Amino acid sequence: MRTLFANGHLVTMDEAGTEIPNGWLLVDDGFVEEVGGDNPPPAEAYENLAGALVTPGLVNTHHHLFQGLTRTRAQQADLFTWLKHLYPLWQEIDADAEHAAARAGLAELLLSGCTTVFDHHYVFPSGKPGLLEAEIQAAREIGVRIVAGRGSMDLGESDGGLPPDELVEEREHVLAETRKAAKLHQPEAGAFVQVAVAPCSPFSVTKRLMTESAELARELGLQLHTHLAETVQEEDFCQGIFGCRPLEYLEQLGWLADDVWCAHCVHLNADDVVKMAAARTGVAHCPSSNMRLGAGIAPVRELLDARVRVGLGVDGPASNERSDLLNETRQALLVARARRGPEAMTAREALRLATRGGAEVLRRDDLGSLEPGKCADFAVWRTDALQFGGADDPVAALVLSAPHRPDRVYVGGREVVRDGHLTRGDEHEITAEHRRHAQRFAA
Repeated sequence: MRTLFANGHLVTMDEAGTEIPNGWLLVDDGFVEEVGGDNPPPAEAYENLAGALVTPGLVNTHHHLFQGLTRTRAQQADLFTWLKHLYPLWQEIDADAEHAAARAGLAELLLSGCTTVFDHHYVFPSGKPGLLEAEIQAAREIGVRIVAGRGSMDLGESDGGLPPDELVEEREHVLAETRKAAKLHQPEAGAFVQVAVAPCSPFSVTKRLMTESAELARELGLQLHTHLAETVQEEDFCQGIFGCRPLEYLEQLGWLADDVWCAHCVHLNADDVVKMAAARTGVAHCPSSNMRLGAGIAPVRELLDARVRVGLGVDGPASNERSDLLNETRQALLVARARRGPEAMTAREALRLATRGGAEVLRRDDLGSLEPGKCADFAVWRTDALQFGGADDPVAALVLSAPHRPDRVYVGGREVVRDGHLTRGDEHEITAEHRRHAQRFAA
């Protein structure tokens, strides 16, 4: 059924950055058919946007949904200390807990205007099957798109890695389970479920598994993801074990390529930026988590100027405590300015990172903008709230005064948020179920 959404301020995020103050959007069969500002076409159904701001659905390029079960732990720790505190707790994760955590995290993200989520799940305790399937099921229930990262760790403490031996997997098992997970991947435009190959990090994965994971991903036509250059500690680890810096190590493994994106990339030098740009390797920028753990501020302005693909990531809710991608948009703008001055990033550049930038990082040509042929994923933001009062620029107000809860959200043209509430789940029931499971993970 063709539906016309009319009378909204459309922020299309097309290549030209087109905005239509009194625009309309024609949606049919889950995709945008037309966009315009005059002479709206006839349609079978009509939705009045009533002057609201309309943006593409936000795209989250790095998350750990399971970590919502362990918020506020190790509050003043650096990354390695934080991980050592949490690894023993995460050994208790099973499919029921994963489903509860994923449903809660995805609901929180959706209520920040986020419609596509990459989740990096790398904890697979022995004898606890169905974890990836549980989060995919949660995404289907909530109504968001998910890119599920089949992560892995095979370098335990006894072999010089960071995670406890009890939490690592055998390399052969990882590869077999990754091949199995790949069967869930939907390659077509408008896909609701995709899969990526995502070994965790240089300090938790062997060189052999990193290499063989890349070979498997390329055989299967899947993207590759890992953490990279998040902290000074990681750089010291790579220098001590591999005799090179993190990005140099990635390059040696054949991971510096256009089918790869990396989370964080805080500690890059000028040569690293040039190499990433030449290889078209993407970056998931996670400003709140980086600040929470005292890791530093990524050189995003330099990356953007070099034309590196950059999107935003909330990162895990145990190192952010809030799964809110619009808030992360504001944080990206503020940390860029803290690092490089007030002209380092505009509100619209920050919003681009959260929409079109994220889609580019995930290599989703069907997402990230409101243009004919793109998925009908969009958020509707009322501008009559207190935070918008006195603002002469609604787009800047959306970013600078974030966070906000959207009035409506559509994924593939289907309404998944109405009047600021989920349409495919009860927020109170989701919260109660999540709290019940989280009690099992008390430190």
